[in-house]
Amino acid sequence: MWALLKSLLAQWAVLRLLLKSVGSLAWLLPLAFLLKAVGLPLLIMLAVLAIPLLIVLVILGLPILLVVLTGGALITMTMWLVSMGLVVLKVALPLVLLYWFVRWRTKGDHHPPDTPSPDAI
Repeated sequence: MWALLKSLLAQWAVLRLLLKSVGSLAWLLPLAFLLKAVGLPLLIMLAVLAIPLLIVLVILGLPILLVVLTGGALITMTMWLVSMGLVVLKVALPLVLLYWFVRWRTKGDHHPPDTPSPDAI
């Protein structure tokens, strides 16, 4: 009887510990959904770029290890370019929007002086 009670209490303690640890990770769910929404299209893009190239390399008769290494390097470079593009976009987009807003707000304030046409001279 004591053995049964001990095993039930141990199972309850393990279950409680498991639920507590999973519950503390609940704040990561929105981040996981965001990464899924952004990551899957990026993976699809990488596959569309890499698979034809890997097929061409295999058809050319390169060793499989060399094909895999070359494909991995190209995928890595593509992913690096995409991530750098996103960083540049994060910096440039607010600057461009701010420039357009300032230009829009000051559009009617000053006009360039009229220049005479070459025919009028």
